Amino acid sequence: MKKLQVWLPLLFAIVMMVGMLIGFHLRQNIRTTGFFLTRKQTPVEEVIDLINMKYVDSVSTDSLGNDAIDGMLAHLDPHSIYIPPVELSEVNEDLQGNFEGIGVEYQIFDDTVNVMNVLAGGPSDKAGLQVGDKFLKVADSVVAGNGITNDRIKGLLRGPGSSQVTISLLRASQPGKPISVNITRGTIPLPSVDAAYMVNKETGYIRIGKFSETTHAEFAQAIMGLQQQGLQRLILDLRGNGGGILTESIAIADDFLDDEKLIVYTQGVRSPKVEYRCKRDGLFEKGKLALLTDEGTASASEVLAGAMQDWDRATIIGRRTFGKGLVQEQYQLSDGSALRLTIARYYTPTGRSIQKPYDKGHDDYNEEVLKRFHDGEVLHGDTAAHAGPAYKTLGPEHRTVYGGGGITPDIFIGFDTTTLSRSTTALYVDGTLNRFIYTYYIQHLSVFQAFKNPAEFNAGFHDDEKVWKALTAFATKDSVNLTAVPAKEKEILQHRIKALLARQIWRMEGYYEIYNNYDPVMAKALEVVDK
Repeated sequence: MKKLQVWLPLLFAIVMMVGMLIGFHLRQNIRTTGFFLTRKQTPVEEVIDLINMKYVDSVSTDSLGNDAIDGMLAHLDPHSIYIPPVELSEVNEDLQGNFEGIGVEYQIFDDTVNVMNVLAGGPSDKAGLQVGDKFLKVADSVVAGNGITNDRIKGLLRGPGSSQVTISLLRASQPGKPISVNITRGTIPLPSVDAAYMVNKETGYIRIGKFSETTHAEFAQAIMGLQQQGLQRLILDLRGNGGGILTESIAIADDFLDDEKLIVYTQGVRSPKVEYRCKRDGLFEKGKLALLTDEGTASASEVLAGAMQDWDRATIIGRRTFGKGLVQEQYQLSDGSALRLTIARYYTPTGRSIQKPYDKGHDDYNEEVLKRFHDGEVLHGDTAAHAGPAYKTLGPEHRTVYGGGGITPDIFIGFDTTTLSRSTTALYVDGTLNRFIYTYYIQHLSVFQAFKNPAEFNAGFHDDEKVWKALTAFATKDSVNLTAVPAKEKEILQHRIKALLARQIWRMEGYYEIYNNYDPVMAKALEVVDK
């Protein structure tokens, strides 16, 4: 026993050493995230650390890190992006379909924040804000004068729900007398359905501007409302819709297709094939359908357009879509930033990938749409240069369709270049037209308030020449000469002005209900569905 007591400490020491050696060798063959274990730094991390510790001048290592990430992503596809923390909340708001704020649309001109629109039933409406109000202060911050920016105003007006903000403002009805208004912030919707109305007794129109978390619910509400008014045929406008949440687009496709038809499938090198099929009775499976597209129609919008075309369910009218057939997933990073990484491609029911090439670099990819204008495609519809592999549609018509560069419309309507003269372009670029619309509306409030809805306004407002003369005089202040504008260009501008005035009253719904009366793409869609 005494001998054992003498040797026992030595035996324990030997066992511990053997255990440590075994553990060391095992650790070399497994992944670990243990707190006490460290990993070897990458050269990028080593360089940033050395700059932070040794560089001669002060430098932001955060910005260096962001640049390093952007450099890595530049070698991937154009849609894999890094989102810094300061930008993430705004990016997420757009997809969530709401944010916390006061519920006004505003524009900054003449160094003043001007209220352009007040959300009906929103916090500002309840507090008594009016179109035409001019902000002087938000809380303790002066917002009138040089240096005011949109980002600064947005930061002051937004805040946690139920929090209060005091705004000092000027109102035209009480000139020179500042008014103080207390507003309780609330949830402000960001609608994705811009407009929904009946064009005639049986034909409806719905425009979707993006696909957010609320899009299918908004669409369902809109189409059921139109059905109560006699909807038999539908025009769905996806022009300028850059995409968003894929599942919302799939849910809408399910409303148009029957049985268990394939809508889309996704697949990547590290992402197994996933099929998305119809799984419920749709809201509009039988009526005639036209779908409007252009070069701004992208991603989730192209999923919807591709499914409708492959099953011969809709007539696609307009111009070739953007050509984004990649699926991104967003990953939250430890510092509050995010990585939106492409994980798969999506394929239409026929097996088409409509992703356009990006092997010539990001700049070439981003300029591809401009090349369509330069090469005349958006004017004449020449698709020979971009037609990829041919496929046959799965519906009864068995038409030939193409992959490899967007969805080519069944009926092409070229871009109208009439309004691209130097004078007309200056109206938009310098903000002259927006300032004029606001000013004219405020000065003639009693005239516009007499109209109850866009249809009544379209039929009853005939002051086009009066408005044109006022615009011509207003534009001269910005050195824009409209006296020599050709008759056709003047007519198109007058139509847009009328639509923009309607937007002041009824927001985007008013704009489209007026402008669609003069839109050649809309005219062709009506011709197709009303046959």
